[in-house]
Parts: sequence; C-alpha cells; structure tokens
Amino acid sequence: MTIRPGFGLAIVGLGASLAPLDIAVNVALPAITAHFKLALGDVQWLVICYVLVYGSLMLVCGKLGDLFGHRLIFRIGLAISALGCAACAAAPDWGLFLWARGAQGIGTALALSCTPALATSLFPESERTKALAGFASSMAIAAAVGPFLGGVLVELWGWPAVYWVRVPIALATLALSGLLPSPKPDSRPFDALGAVLLAACMSTLLLSLVFSQRREVAGLWALALAAVAVFLLVAYVRRANSVPEPIIRPSLFADPRFTIPNVLNALANLAGFAILLLTPYYLVNVLKLSPLGVGIVLAMAYGGSLTGAPLSAFLVARIGQRPTVFAGVACVGLGLLPLGFTEINTPVLVVAALLVLEGVGQGLLTVAYTDIVTATLPPRDRGVAGSLSLLTRTIGIVAGASVLTALQAHGAQGFMNMAGFLAGYRFAFVAAGGGLLVVLLTSLLWPGVWSSQPRSRRRS
Repeated sequence: MTIRPGFGLAIVGLGASLAPLDIAVNVALPAITAHFKLALGDVQWLVICYVLVYGSLMLVCGKLGDLFGHRLIFRIGLAISALGCAACAAAPDWGLFLWARGAQGIGTALALSCTPALATSLFPESERTKALAGFASSMAIAAAVGPFLGGVLVELWGWPAVYWVRVPIALATLALSGLLPSPKPDSRPFDALGAVLLAACMSTLLLSLVFSQRREVAGLWALALAAVAVFLLVAYVRRANSVPEPIIRPSLFADPRFTIPNVLNALANLAGFAILLLTPYYLVNVLKLSPLGVGIVLAMAYGGSLTGAPLSAFLVARIGQRPTVFAGVACVGLGLLPLGFTEINTPVLVVAALLVLEGVGQGLLTVAYTDIVTATLPPRDRGVAGSLSLLTRTIGIVAGASVLTALQAHGAQGFMNMAGFLAGYRFAFVAAGGGLLVVLLTSLLWPGVWSSQPRSRRRS
C-alpha cells in the first residue's frame, strides 16, 4: 500500500513529538519532588537518567535502523516508549521511577534516531529538504505545546498525567506506523564492539558534562570522566578504522566542511539553551510576568522555529545548504546577544522579538545542517546521518546547562539579590551570543566551508 507523503510525515512527526513533549516534565518537577519526598538536587537525576541513555545510544540506534529497517526500529522504540512512560506514571518509589526513565530513554533513542530517515524516505530525493523541514516543524510544535500541556495536565490530574498522556500517542503512532515504507534489511554486519565503545564514550562524555555543573560532585570526577571519554573515543577510532562497516566513519570528521557545521550546530544549541535555562527567571523575577505570560513569551522562540524551518527549505533550494546554515547560526547569535543588554524596563515585546529571531535561526540551522549531514553520508546510512544531527543538538544542550550556569554565576559575582541575577543573566547572554558569533566568523578562515556546492555530491 502506497501512503501519501504528507500523511506519512504526520505519522513520523507524531512519533518524534514524544521527545520534545518531555519538556512538560519540567512543569511537573515540583510535584514529583513533593510526591517522592526528594531533596531539590536529587530530582535532577530524573533528567540525567533520560538524557544519558538516549544520548549515548542515538548513533548506535541509527545504525540499527540502517541495517534492520528504520520502520522496525522506530516501532520497537514506540513500544518501549509507551511502556517506559506508563512505568514512570505508575512507579511506586523513586528507584523504580529512575529505572523507568532509563527505559523511556531507550525507547526515545530507538524511535527518534530513525525519524529523519523515515521522513526523507517518504519523498523523492529532490524533495529531501522539504521532508526535513516538515519534520523540524513537527518537533517545534511539540516543544511549544509541551509547557502549556504540562501545566494543564498537572493542574487537572497531577504529575503522572505528563507521562500517561504520551502512552496513547505512542500506541496510536505504533498502530499507524505499519503504513510507513519498510525497505528490506541490509546484509552488512553490525559492529557490536564498536557500538559498545561508542555508546560508552557518549554516556561518559555526557555524564562528565552533567557532573561539571553539580556542586556536590568534586570537579575531579568530571575531569576523570572526560579523560575516560577521550580514551574510549580513541579506542573507538582504532576499532572503526579496522573494520569494514563501523557505526560511523571517523574519517568524515577530517574534512572541515563536515566537522565545522557539526560543531556549530552543537554550539548554537548550547547558546540557545540559555533561553530555557535563564529567561524564565528573568521574565518572572525581573519583568514580573505571570506563568501564563512566561509560557507565551517563551513560545515565541518555537514560533520562530516554525517559520525558520520552511524558510530554510526555500533558501537551500536557492542559495544552498551552507549559506543557509551560516545565516541560521548568525540569526541565533544576533537574537541572543542583545538579550545581554536587557534591563528591568525592557519592553516585553522587544524580548519576544529577539526570541523569535533566535527561533528563526534555529529553524534555518536545523533543516539545512541536517541536509548537509544527510547529503554527506551515503543513502544507506540515513539512520546514522539523522541520529548524528540529533546527537550534536543533545551534546550542545547538556553542555549548555553546565557552561551557562557557570557564566551566570561568574557575571553575578560582586552583586546581591536581583541585581546579581540580572548581572549574571546579561553576562551569560553576551558571552553565549557573542561567543557564537565569534566562532562563526572564525570559521571563515577555512576556505570553502560555507560555499555552496551541488547537493548531489556525496561521500561514499
């Protein structure tokens, strides 16, 4: 049975929405803390368990999709996600809750890693960027809805509802996913040892970033984990260079035209995370907005992404992928930097406009950057390509939690109370936005990184 591309994309987008809808959990954190009688610091493991699992498994799951079929891995991920969310909602104690969050992370890694590949498989190759724009739009919509949905669900039915609500979404997508195309399994071998090394490297790296922002953990632990991550990376590179079919070829990153867009995507997400991490406090404590007002203003960034994604597809077709990525990163930096000069009397509309600009930049960047990665890797590795684009975003966000917290604390030194927060807030945004623009301009030193080239050229 042949499915209409638009309907198929809606199915894929519905499944992918399970990940950004996890933002609703942030609204439920106070209720979860009270229910399990946790210390404030302990509740952060709810986020850590989830991010560590799906971030470390993303590339491996993308490879599994390439070998055994993206639809199959997607469907397994949906089933595990449904079970994981139900287990979180019904967990009788904190320990079982964390195990359930880990299971949810496995489901997210399996399902999400294959969604970009499934999206592009629904359209002709000439419309690949259109498919990626539709996929990015569905993620932005889910991210915008998440905080509002979380608030309503917690208010009406309590914190378990933020997990229960995703069970029918996962099951409905699972039922409809049988309509998606299902190519035959690939006969290439799966490098199990390489997968273990790569997953261990990613999990150790992410854990080191998490520990670096936790005051109760000695800084030596973060450094030790970072050193272990480097060791595992070296071991993976040696392994990958000795087998015919590695999870991802390290030689790809020897080309600045491939590496620099990956680095800038991570840095743009690092810098952009300041909006979710710091801006809510600015809106509540400085501008004195209500929770509803905060939600509306923060949604402006995702509204910008909804505009930026289709605009990216339009620009890629006319000026190319790389100039569009450059423009996207520039918009992110130019949206963030002026936020570092906001005051107590800054109009809310000015803040909202800057968030829209940052969101447009993220939309431009996400689609065009994913298109670069997809075009660089061979078609048989579409799962790895899609999962790599999602992994760099995850690394950026996790690193952002550490870096931005440190920047805010540094900027607040010497000030008291609200003046200290505002000084730290402004310093963090100037450093994040300005630093991103400096790195972007520095990348111009590498000739040809941002020049357009025919999309048909791929690395074999």
